[in-house]
Amino acid sequence: MMTHDAGLTDPAGGGAVERRGLGMRVIRHILRVFFYLIITALALFAGGFAVFYQNVASLAPPDNPKADAIVVLTGGYQRIDQAVELLSKGAGERLLISGVNPATTGNHIRLLTRSSNDLFECCVDIGHEALDTTGNATETARWIRSRGYKSIILVTNNYHMPRSLAELERTDHGTDFIPYPVETDVSPSELASNPLLIRTLAAEYVKYLLVVSRDWTGIPI
Repeated sequence: MMTHDAGLTDPAGGGAVERRGLGMRVIRHILRVFFYLIITALALFAGGFAVFYQNVASLAPPDNPKADAIVVLTGGYQRIDQAVELLSKGAGERLLISGVNPATTGNHIRLLTRSSNDLFECCVDIGHEALDTTGNATETARWIRSRGYKSIILVTNNYHMPRSLAELERTDHGTDFIPYPVETDVSPSELASNPLLIRTLAAEYVKYLLVVSRDWTGIPI
């Protein structure tokens, strides 16, 4: 009569258990590395956003700016009002309003900004081609080259200024762009009470990162 020897083990079964144990250790290691990478990426994103926020919050329009011409990127009539006011004060000899809806005429903008007809007739150009900030840069660069300008006062919202400058300086290396930010309240108290502002700043930061990444890598994004 044969008896089962409890002291003997199945080599094949033992190997399978060992392989399963090794596989679990590898999986745990991969998950741990993945977790640390996520934490690091989040920390870098948060740190970069803090720097971006501080830069935006510290932007202020210069006193009595002077340049060959003025460019305003559409996105709100507050920007256009400010640009037209600069033009009327002689800060530049001409104004380009870039990225205007094709259905919007210069006369419509003039009425909304309560500007003089003579000022618009002589010194304001309306750009209808741009659909986004990259398009604004292309449209602006073409306008600058056609008129031979060397210095431009750039008017846009403060949170939009970093990305706008990055796009314009990439498209036109030979022009001196003078930032003239239109202030949006980004104070800590406003952030605490306005979740939409936080989302707007975060979205603009992501777009800015994409522009910087594109310029570093040369890969279209």
